[in-house]
Amino acid sequence: MKYRNAQDILPDALLKELQSYAAGETLYVPCVQEKQGWGEVSGARRYYRERNDRIRLKFESGNTLDELAVEYHLSVDSIRKIVSGGDTRKMK
Repeated sequence: MKYRNAQDILPDALLKELQSYAAGETLYVPCVQEKQGWGEVSGARRYYRERNDRIRLKFESGNTLDELAVEYHLSVDSIRKIVSGGDTRKMK
């Protein structure tokens, strides 16, 4: 992150107002962007959605909760939540 002098960027009136709040302080000014949801930047959200879809398909095809728990290294309770749709409301 590159630091810039506020005096070089901000209009005088805004600079004076800012100085009344934080003269001499170092400030971080975030970009004006809509905050992205959990896992959208890293791809984790998509990864878990696709994994859970595969688990549901295998369950519907006859795999047991125990088999799926072993295959995906999850607890039986976690698999049960996935196949019942318990976590899909948060993931979509």
